[in-house]
Parts: sequence; C-alpha cells; structure tokens
Amino acid sequence: MWFLRRMLRIPWTAKKTNERVLNEASERRTLVRTIRKRQATFLGHVMRRGKLEHLVTTGKFEGKRSRGRQREKIMDGLATWLGPGKVSDILAAVKDRDLWRDLIANAYKQGT
Repeated sequence: MWFLRRMLRIPWTAKKTNERVLNEASERRTLVRTIRKRQATFLGHVMRRGKLEHLVTTGKFEGKRSRGRQREKIMDGLATWLGPGKVSDILAAVKDRDLWRDLIANAYKQGT
C-alpha cells in the first residue's frame, strides 16, 4: 500500500482508505485470496487423509482451553471464505474431491 500511495502521489496524511487507493490504481488484493485457496486445498488433502491433522483442524482433541479470546480456527476462516454454510457442510463437501475443487474455484473467482 505504501508503494501504491507513493506512485499515485497520495500523501500519508490524506485520509484515504486502502480500498480507495486500490480502486484508484485499479488493483485488487490477491495475497489473501491465494492464501485462502492454498489453505482450502491443504484442508481437503488433510481431511481426506483422516489422520492426526484431521483431529487438530476439526478441534476434536481433549485438553483445557486457553484463557482469553479464542483464536480463529482454519475451519472458521474457510467457512466465511467459501460462502454461506456451516463447518459440517464443508466437512461433507471435502469427501467429494470434484465438488471440493469446484467450491474452491468458485470462491477464488468471486474474489472474496
């Protein structure tokens, strides 16, 4: 963002949001989308495998919860990225590889 502001000659004191700066430069954020896409493909791989990583990502292991605000889980972040639906719907979709690939491709194209 700093680089775009310099190129567009927007002073750092100007109260312009990052979204406005991106619109002026006709750019889109792609890093977050790429990270989410890679997380989703890795999640599909882990869930179909069904080993220890499956237990960790679904949060089905015993122990005490830590104090304070709970951290955002990978499943929660992907549930919001993939669209309206529950985590249980996502876990069901992971079993069918073609359906899972279509979900990821559609979410990536929408750019959310």
